Amino acid sequence: MSGPTSGLPTYETLLVDSEVIGVLLITLNRPKQLNAINSKMSSELYDLLRRLREDHHPDVKVVVFTGAGDGFCSGADLSPDARAERPHSLVVMRRTTDLALMLHALPQATVAKVNGIAAGAGCNLAFSCDFIIASESARFSEIFSRRGLSLDFGGSWLLPRMTGIHRAKEIAFFGDVLTAQVAQEFGIVNRVVEAGRLDDFVAGWTRKLSDLPLTALAQTKALLNSSVGPSMSLALEEEGTSQALNFGTADSAEAIAAWIEKRPAKFRGE
Repeated sequence: MSGPTSGLPTYETLLVDSEVIGVLLITLNRPKQLNAINSKMSSELYDLLRRLREDHHPDVKVVVFTGAGDGFCSGADLSPDARAERPHSLVVMRRTTDLALMLHALPQATVAKVNGIAAGAGCNLAFSCDFIIASESARFSEIFSRRGLSLDFGGSWLLPRMTGIHRAKEIAFFGDVLTAQVAQEFGIVNRVVEAGRLDDFVAGWTRKLSDLPLTALAQTKALLNSSVGPSMSLALEEEGTSQALNFGTADSAEAIAAWIEKRPAKFRGE
């Protein structure tokens, strides 16, 4: 990696680019899996965000997240190999909680450049950013219910604040895939642009953001994040407990098996 943040390490599942002064571009880099988050990516994201928050990086004023290939992030990797490597438990969910909180509390302005599908935890990773810029081909889904799961990665805190409670329930209960245009109508994304203009549009916003006072923006961000209702940390703790329970249910096992076998799931409430 070149640029003023060359002190950051090289990662296996992330591409980190700081060639634009003041802007750090983080690309989720598992394109064959639509950038699904496995244990390695989770650990590397945590390490990178911790370094950005705890180490002195005054040169980084804006952090942009995007995905390699045709997707932004399809959520947690629920493939058999990934689940065998990293069985879901309350301990694992607390690492997800820590990662979501690290992103939520990052002092730099954050931008999600959504170039394709953003589903599950990947959807909420985008929602956790301060700004969401989507290409016309972007899609969003709180797909958890279709996997026999409940919201995680901050979705229960973020979604109602973006859309209102009734719209949030519609999005979360049904788990439908929303087009970029519908997501904008629902108040989820800031802008929808043509795919060919996505890079230039995000570059324009990041230039404006990087010219603003970092400390003042960080304080404004913290004030706005804490302005309504219970804290995100409490919501994440409750999400982790619920999700650890869900992964032990027969319905969740059936949902994931049906997804792998490409058939409708048959839920029994077990």
